[in-house]
Amino acid sequence: MTKIETVLGRDERVEVYRSGECTEDGACVLYWMQRAQRGRDNLALDAAITLGNQLHMPVLTLFVLTEYPEANLRHYQFMLEGLEETAHVLGERGTPLVIRQGDPPAEVIKLACGIKVAAVIGDECELRLPRVWRQIVKRDLSVPFACVDADVMIPHRHMTKEEWGAYTIRPKIQRLLPRYLQPMSDAESEYPLAQPPCNPGEAARPTHLLSHLKIDRTVQPSRVFRGGQREGMQRLERFIHERLSGYSEKRNIPELDGTSQLSAYLHFGQISIQRVVWEVECYVASGAGSAHIDLDGGRAAYLEELIVRRELAVNFAWFNEHYDSLAGCPDWARKTLQKHAQDPREWEYSREELEQARTHDELWNASQREMVVSGRMHGYMRMYWAKKILEWMPSPEEAFETAVYLNDKYELDGRDANGYTGISWAIGGRHDRPWRERQIFGQVRYMALSGMKKKMDVAAYTYKWQ
Repeated sequence: MTKIETVLGRDERVEVYRSGECTEDGACVLYWMQRAQRGRDNLALDAAITLGNQLHMPVLTLFVLTEYPEANLRHYQFMLEGLEETAHVLGERGTPLVIRQGDPPAEVIKLACGIKVAAVIGDECELRLPRVWRQIVKRDLSVPFACVDADVMIPHRHMTKEEWGAYTIRPKIQRLLPRYLQPMSDAESEYPLAQPPCNPGEAARPTHLLSHLKIDRTVQPSRVFRGGQREGMQRLERFIHERLSGYSEKRNIPELDGTSQLSAYLHFGQISIQRVVWEVECYVASGAGSAHIDLDGGRAAYLEELIVRRELAVNFAWFNEHYDSLAGCPDWARKTLQKHAQDPREWEYSREELEQARTHDELWNASQREMVVSGRMHGYMRMYWAKKILEWMPSPEEAFETAVYLNDKYELDGRDANGYTGISWAIGGRHDRPWRERQIFGQVRYMALSGMKKKMDVAAYTYKWQ
């Protein structure tokens, strides 16, 4: 008999939830794909293949389509477009996809028992609901179960507490990064499956499932972004060759296309952060594009955002159970906001007025329209957008809830640690410090339209999203 920890226990990305010996007469190893929705560059799938090879078994991949809170037609269209491509790639790798619809833990356990799997491998996620799912599977499963931290550069086990800010997590990441910055190669199954040993569901045509979902259909699919690993990698290539060299200067200019625009692909796990970082490093190391100015400066600025800031957000959601509410913000910020909660507002808007971009501030209206139309808002505008919601709503609690509501409803990368952290920074001072005290904001950092006009072409951005 082979223990799961014997095969995978040395991998720092692996968390064994249910230890024990893998059933030698099992039909296969089951890979429960949920966050890492890709067929290649997938460390969780590779771990399942490694275990399967050790046990002389194939690997079967399961994805459970569930009606996730706050997700709507826009999000499901993007996700299922990606899964269609993923299903094809998984078939090529001999680890075919099976799709089920319903409650993820129940479907995992049902399939695991129905075809008698030897073990289950899943992927980690720092958010509340997926963590509950994993605990249910751990409790009710009868075979070994482990998860792989596949969507961060540095495995979360290296971070033992909630970090104060980028300045505290950065040196830890810089120290560990060389260990994890490695070329990627996909594991090869020695026992490939031509067909799954059960009904595959709609694995060949996942988008057909859209008609079966009881979801909000008022938010239309993005006019700008299409889901899938191929599309994400093409966007990465264009960014590296066309915009990386100017990233440090242009990333905070909203009227320009200076960013990577990969957040939705990272959120759904359609591309691997390890692959993104490796491609950026290889491009810079090759000297390609050296005629462009400040290529290495663009690299440093981009990797600061992609690794340090993104993994700071993951750390926040992992260790702070109130990551999506004002209660998760630091004491000093909550106290100062409470002190100024009754301050008079020059402008006050309802949630409906904000959602429809009906304010006196045309720059803010444009940012709201960008999000509603495209499924994305420029990162610099997100800060201004959230701070104005605080300024215009009756209370900081209502402002925070409204920002989360709008972000999760319209952003393709909504329901994500990055989004919650950004709102917590803008409204609740998370990962920031106290500033000069003023009306409404107290000591939380303030942003003004006059300041935005000095840093960007407000007219150009407003015209772009009028």
